[in-house]
Amino acid sequence: MTLFTPLTLPNGSSLPNRIAKAAMEENMADADQAPSDALMRLYQAWADGGAGLLISGNVMVDGRAMTGPGGVVLEDERQLERFRRWARIGRSRGAQFWLQINHPGRQMPASLGQTTWAPSAVPLALGKMSKHFDPPQAMTPEVIADVIRRFARTARLAEQAGFSGVEIHAAHGYLLSQFLSPLSNRRTDAWGGPLENRARLLLEIVKAVRAETSPGFAVAVKLNSADFQRGGFSADDARRVVVWLNELAVDLVELSGGSYEAPAMQGKARDGRTLAREAYFLEFARDLRTVAAMPVMVTGGIRRRPVAEQAVAGGVDMVGIATALAIAPALPSDWRQGKDTAPALPPIGWRNKPLASLANMAAVKFQLRQLSQGKTTNPRVSPLRALLQQQLADACRARRYRRWAAQR
Repeated sequence: MTLFTPLTLPNGSSLPNRIAKAAMEENMADADQAPSDALMRLYQAWADGGAGLLISGNVMVDGRAMTGPGGVVLEDERQLERFRRWARIGRSRGAQFWLQINHPGRQMPASLGQTTWAPSAVPLALGKMSKHFDPPQAMTPEVIADVIRRFARTARLAEQAGFSGVEIHAAHGYLLSQFLSPLSNRRTDAWGGPLENRARLLLEIVKAVRAETSPGFAVAVKLNSADFQRGGFSADDARRVVVWLNELAVDLVELSGGSYEAPAMQGKARDGRTLAREAYFLEFARDLRTVAAMPVMVTGGIRRRPVAEQAVAGGVDMVGIATALAIAPALPSDWRQGKDTAPALPPIGWRNKPLASLANMAAVKFQLRQLSQGKTTNPRVSPLRALLQQQLADACRARRYRRWAAQR
């Protein structure tokens, strides 16, 4: 088995190779919060690049709950033609194209002017950066039921639009990850307490999505291998959740880790664990692969072909690549041709870790904007320049979003 061996999923469909374009938040919606022409051009570059699977950045199930300004929303049929065009572009070279569907919970910027909901009224702990996120309200049973319906409806619309599947985002500190963690979920009802209750929302959403889509439509879950905070969601917890997911016809589990408070997905773990700079969730993926009935994908820092090959040879079914594909979208084709292309961004050594995390994301988004405009990427871009540009663009997008939300 190699990187370019096809992978058959439990639903019977096939991925042409073991390389996935992992999700990155592009923030490229148009004025209607639908896929923009720039986003289409970006995904054409990835479709042409040779990955076997493309996973979109966050697609929101509720237009009132956004991970950031410029986010794409799919909650009704009004913009379905735009999504159909996006799906055709992503699948134009034979790859499968999945929408990553998400709800931010408490990780929603205050600048968007919306009510923030979370499992419990526990604010983000980001030091001086905390002011950018409103303290959340604890979700009522009615709000929880509405969220379940919204995930299922978005998945149904994704299938109607022609996407190959959806990935339910239950990692990186977003809403479903917040329910899984005892640090952010302090409920005492059926949705909190023991892990069985904290995992209930994720499991109910998977069931609802499966009920609304056809058997051949892929349903995947993105799960933290751990959230890298003491007392939080652990690797043992992840193993138990994967065992429960085994019973729900899940086609793939993608393993990552971290949150806004502990951005381990960028190679930084707050609890001081030593993580390799490349494939830094691989150890967790191999461990969870022993209990997973479905294929397992590992994402986090992979940029070199030998590392990707080692992951697949070691039993991981798929490798997800994000930053490296933001710099070099044709990386899979390069590797297939035997080239040892290994794109990377320089590390950011700022003392303020949350700010450094934002700068790293801004540097990635700079590359995405370049690709969306048909320009050459620049991995040596100044992190400060990228961050300032991103902050200005986000402010403009936030104003546009507030106008859109007020008109609804």
